[in-house]
Amino acid sequence: MKRLSLSLKQVSGVSMLALLLVLAGCKTGKVNSASVKEEQVKEIMPGILQGYLSKEEIPNSLALVPPPPAPGSIAFELDKEFAKKAVESKDTARFHLATRDANLNFPAAVKSFESTLGIEISEAKTPKLYRLMRRVLTDAALSTYAAKDHYQRSRPFVVNNTPTCSPQDEAMLRKDGSYPSGHTAIGWAWALVFCEIFPAKTDAILQRGYAFGESRVICNAHWHSDVETGRVMGAAAVAKLHANAGFQRDLAAAKEEAAKLGGVR
Repeated sequence: MKRLSLSLKQVSGVSMLALLLVLAGCKTGKVNSASVKEEQVKEIMPGILQGYLSKEEIPNSLALVPPPPAPGSIAFELDKEFAKKAVESKDTARFHLATRDANLNFPAAVKSFESTLGIEISEAKTPKLYRLMRRVLTDAALSTYAAKDHYQRSRPFVVNNTPTCSPQDEAMLRKDGSYPSGHTAIGWAWALVFCEIFPAKTDAILQRGYAFGESRVICNAHWHSDVETGRVMGAAAVAKLHANAGFQRDLAAAKEEAAKLGGVR
């Protein structure tokens, strides 16, 4: 997850089934955002807001996803095939998109979904949505670290000795476990939350969220199986968030904000 994920690591100490569980099994009542005084949220690291979930509430990736594919297994051969195709691809436009998707720093990170949602996201114009994205990012990212730290899987660029889309971050990425993909968990979590705020755009949002994860393979920064399990963890984080009063309050506020901008239809 480049520099951001390493900072989160210091702080912390999808399958279709997972998607359906989030969309169908985690519905809650409405929250009156106007009746709850907005809390002040601290940065746990420069540029990184505190998430909604406590350390105990963060989904445990070590318990939720299987071990990464073993060398020599059919699954690992599939991982290598995906990586080889990505390295050999001549699709420069897709590579440039993957490079943009790699940037999780705000305000640049909001650009990954802006065109899909059809609104400009910024701290000035959409402060509720902007803050929601920042806090969900933290929870989704931290959900991957139990497995990341346990398995310490090497990333594809380390194995195939081919550059990534962000060579300036490769030294740090070498120290950060590849499995599951934190970037993918974040992108999928954002997509699931955006589907609730912009229900008429669900198909396009999920396509963008899926592509966001695939960008990690295109970047040569993650294996295919890292991305698959990253989606599981993104969905698990959103499932946990639905039981959190602070998240429900901010989600309701973001819905109201988007409605006023005409983004919800």
